[in-house]
Amino acid sequence: MTATVVCSAPGRVNLLGEHTDYNGGFALPIALEQRTEVEFTPDGSTAIDIDAHDHGTATVSTSPRPGEVTGWSSYVAGVVWALRENGIAVPGGRMTIRSDVPVGAGLSSSAALECAAIGALAAAADITLDRLAWARAAQRAENDFVGAPTGLLDQLASLHGRVDHALLIDFESLHVTPVPFQLDPAGMTLVVLDSLSSHGHAGGEYAQRRASCERAAAALGVESLRAITDITDLSAISDPTDRRRARHVVTENQRVLDACAALRVQDHSRVGAAMIGSHSSMRDDFEITTPGIDLMVESAVRAGAVGARMTGGGFGGCVIALVKSARAAAMIDAVTADVVAAGFPRPRAFVARAGDGAMVRSAL
Repeated sequence: MTATVVCSAPGRVNLLGEHTDYNGGFALPIALEQRTEVEFTPDGSTAIDIDAHDHGTATVSTSPRPGEVTGWSSYVAGVVWALRENGIAVPGGRMTIRSDVPVGAGLSSSAALECAAIGALAAAADITLDRLAWARAAQRAENDFVGAPTGLLDQLASLHGRVDHALLIDFESLHVTPVPFQLDPAGMTLVVLDSLSSHGHAGGEYAQRRASCERAAAALGVESLRAITDITDLSAISDPTDRRRARHVVTENQRVLDACAALRVQDHSRVGAAMIGSHSSMRDDFEITTPGIDLMVESAVRAGAVGARMTGGGFGGCVIALVKSARAAAMIDAVTADVVAAGFPRPRAFVARAGDGAMVRSAL
């Protein structure tokens, strides 16, 4: 059994590709510089005592079962369960969690915690996981233990992050391709505007969207909506709601590919246009935005952003805006004024930069 180990994993911002992961499509996230750090000292016991600086303390068993742990500690219990299901005996011990990833903002704070906890626990058990097995264990914890039906986007982004790169994820092959994302040389900035309206995956709306996509694929006789590239094929879907959901996925996949091509030639106007189109699709076809989020996007574009969209699973969370660096401060002020005047909470803004993925190290 090893000494104290530390694993940190980042949150993520998804530039494009919302609700495409579980449809076998494409997404384009970046790992953030904001990270969750898990420090773990094994002691050979059958329980893990957790001190989460922002949430308090908890104790979870090294042999938990789905349904017996709730709240924030269910994410730790979930990864313990997922590792045991994979044949990895997790030791008991003491765990400390620190994080500067905003919670409930759609920036994958849960995936950051899951990935960091798995990295620390696996290292303590002297097990080396490849990144895909790591991601699948984190996803299984969230799906089957916590009860949130997420795809692999968040976990893969957290694990594969690279400084100054976005990540083109192909969810059919699960191949991750780094794409240059260097904004500073072009005088551009990516601003995250946190609406401070809670975002959550465990609610029914996310599950309803996923079920709608599955029905649409079944109506088209395909395994997943990834197989569809021509929106005229969607006329075979009789249910109008399912047809709109499918149209979002099909057009979103193309926007991801278009944005990747644009990033490779530093054409940020094209990237921005894809972002605006994505938000319209999420608002009108997938129906996962909110009035406050829509206002933030509209205000950001009016104030000079070349592109803006909601990021994350929807129903709250954050807006991202791609804007010339010289105009970023004025844009933030304009969005804040519009949002407050409309009676919504004052948003919290920060500049997002592409950071590294999960890392394991021995404690000093």
